[in-house]
Amino acid sequence: MSIPRRQFLRLAAGAAALPPLSPLARAQDYPSRPVRIIVGFAAGGPNDILARLMGRWLSERLGQPFVVENRPGAGGNVATEAVVRAPADGYQLLLVGTPNAINATLYDHLDFDFIRDVVPIASVFRGALMMVVHPSVPARTLPDFITYAKANPGKLFYGSGGTGGITHITAELFKMMTGISMVHVPYRGVAPALVDLLGGQVQVLFANPAQSLPHVQAGKLRAIAVTTATRLAGAPDLPTIGEFVPGYEASSFFGFGAPMGTPSTIIEILNREINLGLANPEIKARFADLDGAAVIGSPASFGRVITEETTKWRAVIRSAGIRPE
Repeated sequence: MSIPRRQFLRLAAGAAALPPLSPLARAQDYPSRPVRIIVGFAAGGPNDILARLMGRWLSERLGQPFVVENRPGAGGNVATEAVVRAPADGYQLLLVGTPNAINATLYDHLDFDFIRDVVPIASVFRGALMMVVHPSVPARTLPDFITYAKANPGKLFYGSGGTGGITHITAELFKMMTGISMVHVPYRGVAPALVDLLGGQVQVLFANPAQSLPHVQAGKLRAIAVTTATRLAGAPDLPTIGEFVPGYEASSFFGFGAPMGTPSTIIEILNREINLGLANPEIKARFADLDGAAVIGSPASFGRVITEETTKWRAVIRSAGIRPE
């Protein structure tokens, strides 16, 4: 059927005069195309694993691909800035984590304010670190270690996966709260630090349990304590640091964020679906394999976690005078 030219022009003019589709209308159709999850670290690490695990769940639930894109650089700042500058339409998400809370203080001149420019969607995961020592250290308990360290100031060397990373500032918090003195030796990743710990070049390391437990079980290292507020299900006999150093708690946290201004309807959809995934037995079991636990909550509760962690690590970074490499 053909339309007379005059009628066609009248219809076209009427269509042009219609108001643009509102953000609310677009949000109600969300997602209508693939969504990218931006991860600030290379593939294969815990950040990447968590993003892919949850991305697969969201793809199945919402009927569109949630594709992980790795953008490593500057301790996660490259990825964060990419999301901050993206349209606030829910199609670019950020895997938020402890590095964001650290970087807010570690770097003096960022082109964004993470708390101001990223809206929290949902928390996902809390992970533990394990304090392990070389067998040459004559301490089998945390009180014994603190006593030994105080009697030998500056003679113990602790490794980390890099200056300003979680394995560094966790140890600095321990130093700050116990008053001991240890020398920091940064490495390019935890794996080479673990190699030197096994060789006795450094004596202490705060590492992921999955990396260190096999060496503990083989008798090559000694586990002293875990950094979280509660004991690990996989190592229930190992105490927490907080059992002997009241108030000590350190863990890695992960969740999702989006550019500020993202419609609340989209935030609500994502929060609901993520929380359903966190209650899924298969995902909970996978998190246990990663030495952590799912954390279900609202966008507001995740926002409080981000603020609290940023404040906490700001105090440690300033007290220890930590500067980025």
